[in-house]
Amino acid sequence: MCGIVGYIGEKEAQPILLEGLSKLEYRGYDSAGVAIFNGEWIRVEKSKGRLVDLEGKLKSAGLSGNVGIGHTRWATHGKPSDQNSHPHTDEQSQFAVVHNGIIENYLELKEELIGKGYTFTSETDTEVIAKLLADLNDGDLVSTVQKAVARLHGAYALGVLSVKEPGRLVAVRYASPLVIGLGNGENFIASDIPAILKHTRDVYILEDGEMAILEKDRVQLMKIDGTPVERDTLRVTWDLDKAEKSGYEHFMLKEIYEQPKAIQDTMASRISQEQVDLSQEISLSSQVIQQIDKVQFVACGTAYHAGLVGKYVFEDLTRIPVEVDIASEYRYRNPIITERTLVIVISQSGETADTLAALREAKKAGATVLAITNVVGSSVAREADQVLITWAGPEIAVASTKAYTSQLIAIYLLGTYFAQMRGTCTVEDAKQIVSELTRLPQRVEAILEQSAKIKDFAAQIVNHEHLFFLGRGLDYAVALEGSLKLKEISYIHSEAYAAGELKHGTLALIEEGIPVISLATQRAVYEKMVSNIQEVKARGAYLLGLTVEGDQELQKSVDAVLHLPETLDILSPVLAVVPLQLVAYYACVARGFDVDKPRNLAKSVTVE
Repeated sequence: MCGIVGYIGEKEAQPILLEGLSKLEYRGYDSAGVAIFNGEWIRVEKSKGRLVDLEGKLKSAGLSGNVGIGHTRWATHGKPSDQNSHPHTDEQSQFAVVHNGIIENYLELKEELIGKGYTFTSETDTEVIAKLLADLNDGDLVSTVQKAVARLHGAYALGVLSVKEPGRLVAVRYASPLVIGLGNGENFIASDIPAILKHTRDVYILEDGEMAILEKDRVQLMKIDGTPVERDTLRVTWDLDKAEKSGYEHFMLKEIYEQPKAIQDTMASRISQEQVDLSQEISLSSQVIQQIDKVQFVACGTAYHAGLVGKYVFEDLTRIPVEVDIASEYRYRNPIITERTLVIVISQSGETADTLAALREAKKAGATVLAITNVVGSSVAREADQVLITWAGPEIAVASTKAYTSQLIAIYLLGTYFAQMRGTCTVEDAKQIVSELTRLPQRVEAILEQSAKIKDFAAQIVNHEHLFFLGRGLDYAVALEGSLKLKEISYIHSEAYAAGELKHGTLALIEEGIPVISLATQRAVYEKMVSNIQEVKARGAYLLGLTVEGDQELQKSVDAVLHLPETLDILSPVLAVVPLQLVAYYACVARGFDVDKPRNLAKSVTVE
């Protein structure tokens, strides 16, 4: 997820672009750049690092001109660097392009263009677009862009500037957001409304498969095939603070609602012909995968809980024994590692100090290390032997939501891929997992539609200082994450237990009216779980239950029940965690605390 801004009008473009990028830096902040037409040619300035680094460059090399495009990057293809920063141009600088999204067939296009004599200076998929525009240039900016996007597969929001037609900007959207701002003698492109809200409150929201041609005095909308589009303008009435959150009250809520897209983005281009294909990212041969005799998941906090799910997934699908370690403990316990050990480290930021230290210890001991992270170019990504990126996009709220579900998707993809390589699951089983994975985004959407009921759940617990979560199997792993979410933002003391452990001490803490959230999504242990629920119910607990659609039995044993869309038991953690995230969110709001910045916590823990 990156930030795009564009301007055409009578004013100097540079300050408007920089101001717009400052409002979008939450969407990406590892590099930034601008391209401005100065009356003769397109000048580009870009820089690795935060926007302030670009501003420093521009102080000594200011760009004058009335039309331009800008970009702040969240790296996908290629590590953060000046060369990989946007905008990108063709070799003659006829075209400048900014891009948000992923071009899935960029390697195929790149090889084709190299065969025609084009050279590339970056590792990005975006540079392919600039070169493709030059290759397909027919003298008309709009038709050239139309021909180029017809060759692209994947997701993209584009802003295109041409030296031959500096009186026009072209914007294109497919599966990545883009808005057009309408001003008086000036018009704007942005990937989110905050970038242009200071200048206009009248916008068009482009829909998938649409493009806009901007001149300083008019905007024309059409479909990519040229069919005209008529649309009423949208008048933005939000204040700026809410606009940065796309109208949501808090970043955490926004990020919870972004999970269907984050899940889809993490799967994109990794599923082919009903099978998981990671061969373009994971360079482990089938023989090496066959020889792995132990997997160790190592992580902290929420990522550790993803690793607990990973244990169940990997042992079930690959039949490899799995250990799960807290990173801060791993490096001090003298773990048993051989050259046939695969260590999987998980970190949203890729800079978690304990996880990075554990990675180095594992490599020193001879293990192969595979990283699951959300940040291209992070320390974890650079130092691991293999990397699987989650495409959750920047996560602003301290309490992780979409990063966690994206980590789960990465684990499912990896486990299924290994199982295919090892022959431990049939072709039909793999197809079924893939089929159900692709349905998860719409099923998460269905859960989000029950937010009012989930808010009622939260209302039952806000006045309590203690709470328990119960689950068995994969539900226990999810219960741990639900408990963490609740305690870290609402400050309600909560504990998660494997339900079978109740009688070994925990029942002593159950008293009249204490809330207990019980997860019952695992068919193999469903009856056992109901028995555990009865044990706490008999001691006066107030029971909130989560189960799957079609189950009419659980509601006989609990005080309130929420039904989740049905999926494979192994995939249920992706669905079961969503209502728990919302319960934590609504409880925090009701108790009057800062949702996005809980006390004593930081987003990226870069110290031990």
